[in-house]
Amino acid sequence: MTSPRPKDPLHGITLKAIVEALVAHYGWERLGELIPIRCFQSEPSVESSLKFLRKTQWAREKVEGLYVAKVAPKLASKPATP
Repeated sequence: MTSPRPKDPLHGITLKAIVEALVAHYGWERLGELIPIRCFQSEPSVESSLKFLRKTQWAREKVEGLYVAKVAPKLASKPATP
């Protein structure tokens, strides 16, 4: 018997993985346009973004929302590679 999947689409996904997936999908420039925060627009890096997002709930919610709406469905539709 299998256990039901959690309803939270972010379950088991780290903030670092979310940021890296968004950067891979959009690039820093486009990500800074979609979510206009300085850590995406001025000398962006994963480390500086994580530091800011961990302290700023509203920004983290925007990042997670963009990931769930745009990137996660595309990752889920890709076939797994062995």
